[in-house]
Amino acid sequence: MKRNIGFVSTRFSGTDGVTLEASKWAQVLRQMGHACFWFAGQLDKDPANSMLVPEAFFQHEQNQWINARILGKRRRGASVTEMIHALKTLIKVRLVEFIETYAIDLLIAQNALTIPMHVPLGVALTEIIAETQIPTIAHHHDFYWERTRFTVNAVGDYLRMAFPPPLPNMAHVVINSAAQEELALRTGISSIIVPNILDFDNPPKVDVDAVSKIRTAVGLAPEDRMVLQPTRVVQRKGIEHAIELVKELKDPRCKLVVSHEAGDEGFEYAQWLRDEAAENGIQLIFFSIGMRDPWNDTHAAPGSYSLLDMYPCADFVTYPSLYEGFGNAFLEAIYFKKPLLINRYANFVRDIEPHGFDLVEMDGYLNAKTVTQVKELLASPQRLSKMVEHNYAVAARFFSYAVLRRSLNWLMSRFFGVDA
Repeated sequence: MKRNIGFVSTRFSGTDGVTLEASKWAQVLRQMGHACFWFAGQLDKDPANSMLVPEAFFQHEQNQWINARILGKRRRGASVTEMIHALKTLIKVRLVEFIETYAIDLLIAQNALTIPMHVPLGVALTEIIAETQIPTIAHHHDFYWERTRFTVNAVGDYLRMAFPPPLPNMAHVVINSAAQEELALRTGISSIIVPNILDFDNPPKVDVDAVSKIRTAVGLAPEDRMVLQPTRVVQRKGIEHAIELVKELKDPRCKLVVSHEAGDEGFEYAQWLRDEAAENGIQLIFFSIGMRDPWNDTHAAPGSYSLLDMYPCADFVTYPSLYEGFGNAFLEAIYFKKPLLINRYANFVRDIEPHGFDLVEMDGYLNAKTVTQVKELLASPQRLSKMVEHNYAVAARFFSYAVLRRSLNWLMSRFFGVDA
């Protein structure tokens, strides 16, 4: 039976992990015969199927005013509480309008009940879910207790209430086993693990002419080797290790290209990376112009690029993150059959590594053995081909759309019965 699914978050726009994964969920749900609708403070979805509420964006001026007075503080003033409730009330009215306008049968809260970047949105969602008893899936990517910036706060009462809420008409989905255990320990809430996924049943189609155009747009010569860092510019991505790798390769053809923008967590790290690259004689290119969500259901703007356009241009991928909830860029590199360097972050070691991927690995720092492995790979097409084909086969077994489809069928049958 066809259901109307309402996705809710602070942002469905650009190339952050939550936006990308939500788009993939929507793609699978549409393949299952359902209709998808969008509610957020920043959107690049089809306006006919979405409701833009600027006050729900985490960078809206009112929410930034609130965050400046609740993060890093132990006490909040009455005026802050009043602002939280005023903004909550406004968003709550729009949420009701969203549910009624699109006859929503099921809500999917994408990280909005997980990390308190927008407390009024989380509280508004919680109250709506409790009052209407609308079936809801809370898809959790990053809990507040996993981020140092939320350790000291003045909203413990709201965090216990809404991040996430223990309501009977909700199902909770996490992306790794550590999050599942910590959620149960801290809140008593049970959850299921649904890893990030890609459509491994349908390999990507590479346009050779497009690859040449993009490499030219990036500023690469035909003989250059693109070392791609396919992440946002935030400190936990460990991009300095990618700079060090390119330096140690001692190959002037190797150019480091970062695909995403800085901004979510400030610009200081990006400037430090520029300085570090310049000091070491490394060409570092930030290529974020027109970068869009490749699973978006709207038409692409002329001249824009997506991550799916960037990977075919790469000769090698770096993913030296210090921490990841799961690791979209890891799967994307495997999907496009690219060799990659990965830092063995905790959730990779626990939930991904046991499946038996063939990778170049580092363990917190870059050593000579790792650099040698990269050099040998780039010099041996046969070794490289064997590696990427093996990795694709492993990922197709454990991280395909079929995995998500089975989980969504189970979750929806819990709410609507076997005809879901």
